[in-house]
Amino acid sequence: MTTDMSFMSLVTGASFTVQIVLLLLLLASFMSWTIIFNKRKLIRRSKEASDDFEASFWSGGDLTTIYRNATRQKGGTIGMSSIFEAGFREFSRLGEQDDISPDKLVEECRRAMHVAQMREVDRLELSLATLATVGSTSPYVGLFGTVWGIMNSFRALGNVQSATLAMVAPGIAEALVATAMGLFAAIPAVIAYNRYADQVGRLEIRYDSFSEEFTSILQRHAHRGRKEA
Repeated sequence: MTTDMSFMSLVTGASFTVQIVLLLLLLASFMSWTIIFNKRKLIRRSKEASDDFEASFWSGGDLTTIYRNATRQKGGTIGMSSIFEAGFREFSRLGEQDDISPDKLVEECRRAMHVAQMREVDRLELSLATLATVGSTSPYVGLFGTVWGIMNSFRALGNVQSATLAMVAPGIAEALVATAMGLFAAIPAVIAYNRYADQVGRLEIRYDSFSEEFTSILQRHAHRGRKEA
């Protein structure tokens, strides 16, 4: 008589506690894969939008025209165009005031762009902490299920006079399924977190560089406008 050692048999034959652990790990894996696909889509969209905006911005077009085109984007501005929109909107609004100095005007524009940039980065970083948590805790949760399953196997062996490998193997195999499930949930989450954290960091550097360059442009426009006035 051979013992059924298939994966489903090991799961259904595991103790209730181990089954709960497996269910939690399955839910964690599903959640992490959902985040992975959504985050991949968002980061790609932000990169493509920033590439398109940079090409348009540095082509030498009029700032007002670029602003109007940015505000007409379907679904609203995203990425670098959102930072530009916030800065130029503040520049246009405060530029109509005669009692504001050029330095104050530029500083307010810089503040508006910083707020917009932080909002964009926060949107990109959303749920990355969840991926990190799944990647760091899933192996330990799986190990807990394994330890619990092995404890139950050895506890059952204490009631028999002679133990054989055939008696020990199924219980240990059931317990090790929890470790395998923990690694299954953790490995993709860790890989995705490292990859997306790097991509978000690179986008943030691009946003910082653009903010500084655009601030210099606004500063020249502000001083030129006051001289002409």
